[in-house]
Amino acid sequence: MAAIITNKFRIHNAAQFKEGFSEAAATQMYLFIGRPQPWATDASPDTPADTVEAEFYNYDDMIAMKRIQSSDVSHAILRRDWTSGKYYDIYRHNYDGSAAQGVDIDAGTTTTRASLFDANFFVITDEYNVYKCIDNRNAANTVVASTTKPTGTSTTAFTTADGYTWKYMYSISAADVLKFVSTDFIPVKTVGANPGSTDSYYNQYLVEAAAVSGGISNIIVTAGGSGYTSAPTVAITGDGTGATATASFASGAVTAINITAAGTGYSYVVVTLTGGGGSNAAASAIISPKGGHGSDAIEELGGFYVIMNVRLEYADGSGDFPVDNDYRRIGIIKDPLLFGTSTLATTSTLRVTPTLTLSAGVTGTFAVDEIITQATTGATGRVVSYDATNRVIRYIKQQGVQNNIAFATTYNVTGGTSGAVGTVSALGNPEVAIDSGEIIYYENRRPINRASDQLEDIKIVVEM
Repeated sequence: MAAIITNKFRIHNAAQFKEGFSEAAATQMYLFIGRPQPWATDASPDTPADTVEAEFYNYDDMIAMKRIQSSDVSHAILRRDWTSGKYYDIYRHNYDGSAAQGVDIDAGTTTTRASLFDANFFVITDEYNVYKCIDNRNAANTVVASTTKPTGTSTTAFTTADGYTWKYMYSISAADVLKFVSTDFIPVKTVGANPGSTDSYYNQYLVEAAAVSGGISNIIVTAGGSGYTSAPTVAITGDGTGATATASFASGAVTAINITAAGTGYSYVVVTLTGGGGSNAAASAIISPKGGHGSDAIEELGGFYVIMNVRLEYADGSGDFPVDNDYRRIGIIKDPLLFGTSTLATTSTLRVTPTLTLSAGVTGTFAVDEIITQATTGATGRVVSYDATNRVIRYIKQQGVQNNIAFATTYNVTGGTSGAVGTVSALGNPEVAIDSGEIIYYENRRPINRASDQLEDIKIVVEM
């Protein structure tokens, strides 16, 4: 049995994931940071493992969580910067890996594209405008390098001086540039309802409204033929209506088919050239996507990525995110519970570490990352943060070493590196039920340092 999971399925999954952040019974997704202790070699973080054990370990050294709001999430597509001198693929409805229909971006030679989304058929300019390439041939029917940057926000396709034909898709707002644009990905959306003429996405709304489903966007001359003394007649037949075109010729060969009306409702097309005194000219029509070019930028440009951006601001959450230590792991956790309850967490930030409050008279200063021990009970832990003013230690488990032994009040703890000593006066629970929720994504990184005056934008891209 032959079967395939289509790109539409991937886009559907991306849409479902994104919608989960804003539904009435929304999924509670949190960004978490963890792993303050060094890797065996900090320059080479451990490879993540998808095991039950790894999930437990991730909780063991987790530091804090911040809720990912719906406004922190966007569909995304690959970033392809327009660069002068590069060769861009055209939009085709029939890339399938069976023919050399694409063009090498650097050399201009023909190449095979397995699918539309393997093709370099759209670009973003330095003005953060996104354009789809409709045609890459000059008047002589030759594929050329793009040397004229596409500009403008017209709702109709336009041709630049180098012979390329482009279709404006949308512009990224300044706010979304700051939040979602990365070196590899850019945000994408559909607008739908009129957002108002002052909105950054109003031009995209106009493009969506002007889109024509099943129109013929390009007709490619696949064989110029010979012997033509006048332009042949172009006949377009198929299951749509209204498409018309004329031919151009030079030196006895057909060089271009010029669309005079795109028509509508086509899903298949046959182009026939007759007359003109010559023979053997042939052409192939390119049909717009469902809804027409620009009707749904997410589907048309391959929006099966979701990008999330969470900003950590200073000691976020009134200190939930400490600023006196680093971290080496980030991840996403779904539906964690509040400590000691079966209630889903919904607060903006959560402290995952337990705490020890010490009595007055502490000797020395506890150091981050050192091992603390309580000789009387045998309990151990690793210091994540130490608030000397309020005499509060935040700590994580020392994995694999007497994890079942809890700290107790009235007994001393001692820092293994600093030699600091203090008497525990109170125990503090974490704000999260340990091991609750599901870790659906994590990555191990080199150490990321924090500071009291630091902002961190953490972008995570998930491919469906």
